Amino acid sequence: MKPRTLAAAGNASHSLLQAALAAYRQGDMKQAEALCRRVLEQDEHNGIAHNNLANLLRQSGRRSEAKQHYERALVQMPASAEIRSNLAGVLEDLREYDTAEIEYRRALALRPDFVEARFDLGLLLLSAGRYAEGWVYYEARAQVFAEHGTLPFPQWNGEDLTGKSLLLLPEQGYGDTIQFARYAPLLKARGVKTLTMLCKPDIAPLLQTIEGVDEFVTDPGALRMHDYWDSIMSLGCRLGTTPETIPAKIPYVGVFASRLEAWRARLPADGVRVGLVWKGNPDHDNDAERSLRHFSELLPLWSVGGIRFVSLQVGQAEVETETDGTNTQQPIVRLGKEIRDFGDTAAIVAQLNLVICVDTAVAHVAGALGVACWLMLPGVGTDWRWHRSGNQSAWYPKDMYLFRQGPGGRPALIDEVRAALADVMKRD
Repeated sequence: MKPRTLAAAGNASHSLLQAALAAYRQGDMKQAEALCRRVLEQDEHNGIAHNNLANLLRQSGRRSEAKQHYERALVQMPASAEIRSNLAGVLEDLREYDTAEIEYRRALALRPDFVEARFDLGLLLLSAGRYAEGWVYYEARAQVFAEHGTLPFPQWNGEDLTGKSLLLLPEQGYGDTIQFARYAPLLKARGVKTLTMLCKPDIAPLLQTIEGVDEFVTDPGALRMHDYWDSIMSLGCRLGTTPETIPAKIPYVGVFASRLEAWRARLPADGVRVGLVWKGNPDHDNDAERSLRHFSELLPLWSVGGIRFVSLQVGQAEVETETDGTNTQQPIVRLGKEIRDFGDTAAIVAQLNLVICVDTAVAHVAGALGVACWLMLPGVGTDWRWHRSGNQSAWYPKDMYLFRQGPGGRPALIDEVRAALADVMKRD
């Protein structure tokens, strides 16, 4: 979660701190930082100023300095659950995981109803593979995000499902839905008579290929009564999933033959077909770390011969390929603007040899299809599902390889991908 900014009241620094907050909200980070520092010049014991300055420093990547200011804030305000949670967040960024866990637990001891801290602790535990405990804290996301309104029938909490109807509701991103849709056959095996899934129209053509779902609803207004409902990402908790018991029957999605045929002629007829996605959802909290700044960062891959690159990038980012300076002997096939939905994406991916992408929904499409995928993970804020180390995914063990960004940053990460691609082509 984003760090909590504290408001000032009843002290001489109030106006400066309010001005700093206003500058922050207007996107003027430099002015906001300067104002916080002015407060500390006048009063070095101002815990609120230390906290708010630390937030700015963390956002700008100066995490070690941010940690110091959070710690100084806590000297002045040791009973602040918000500051302890903020400190825990930057400790995670710095990979000081044990200390981060301690601070999250201290925050919750101070404020047991602090749902954001519960959610963040859940993510920390899940990323460590501590699923049994992590899922319980992860359930706090329902209060944090409040994605689902009140339904006129109960949420499922593990009751007997024999002969019952169950509605699964999506949450968060498309990738989350694809990842957890694998649980549908397990629910049917528990005796669910009718399993319904609510989803957006553009992901329905992919989800409709999943075994076990009886009905898909793309219009929330068309929902009917069920015996139970549940959030799709609560299924790991409900079914007691551990890293060793993840349902990993791959593939668990498919592609309609008509879609395959429609895209076949658009793909390169020769060479090794490699799909590329370099940007994810720009609204994601960690998008600056997850997405590449520009397509041109991938150009080192063009030094590997025999590859036919295919763009799966949807949205405006595909425009970046139009003046990319790539070798004219290895042009990129731009398909992003023609992709209508995830059914199209799956039909293309199913006919590729490899997908290279940042952490976005296309990785889950490839993983669920059993198509080789090289996933480029950020150095900060890696999603819990990829855990903290290792090159294999417990969720997609068949053909997914994880490239983790290290001290060398993105250039070193992409060079590692280039070297791996060259090695594959050399062996072939």
